[in-house]
Amino acid sequence: MANATTTFSDAGFRGKFDGFLANLGRGFNAYMERRARTDQIAALNAKSDAELAKMGITRDGIPAYVFRDLFYV
Repeated sequence: MANATTTFSDAGFRGKFDGFLANLGRGFNAYMERRARTDQIAALNAKSDAELAKMGITRDGIPAYVFRDLFYV
């Protein structure tokens, strides 16, 4: 019986797999961030106009308020 040793150059595979996992993680983080903001928008929409006015927000200004850290106007 003959023994054969096979070695694979897995540097290419590892790099591609690492890239895949990194992209998957970025996508998951983006999803969770969007989900959190969607929940925040829904919570603000559930408030009355008087409650929003106390916070200094108009109903039309809810998206700008929620995403204020991303946009500078």
